[in-house]
Amino acid sequence: MNELSGDPLDCTVLLVDDDDVAVEGVLRSFRKHEVPCRTLTAGDGAEALAILRGQHGQKRLDTPAVVLLDINMPGMDGFQFLEAVRADAALKRTVIFILSTSARDQDRAHAYDEHVAGYMVKSAVGPQFALLAEFVRKYACTQQLP
Repeated sequence: MNELSGDPLDCTVLLVDDDDVAVEGVLRSFRKHEVPCRTLTAGDGAEALAILRGQHGQKRLDTPAVVLLDINMPGMDGFQFLEAVRADAALKRTVIFILSTSARDQDRAHAYDEHVAGYMVKSAVGPQFALLAEFVRKYACTQQLP
């Protein structure tokens, strides 16, 4: 339930990360902190694009999505994914937050040049991703997604 309006949330978090340990940590934190969104995962940018475009064989989005995107992944990395999403007329308004181990200024600048909604460094989002879970919970409860 949306704690602000009493309505169920209509949101999916698409977590795009190739690090299984980080993915499990985020998912565990979301459960522990009762993030009221459906969650899907993708191991790289190509899989995430297939999900967003409705072309993935097993994973479907039935609600608007918030993407949590790692930068450093094999195959299609986070920056390639961002460029593809922003070039796609149907996806260009997708809300994307970077969730990366990189604290490099040039990575942050590049991400904001691609119109991300925020840039979070994994080590700064709290033990076991607690601050991330709280942020996503509050974000999902207060925003109307495209």
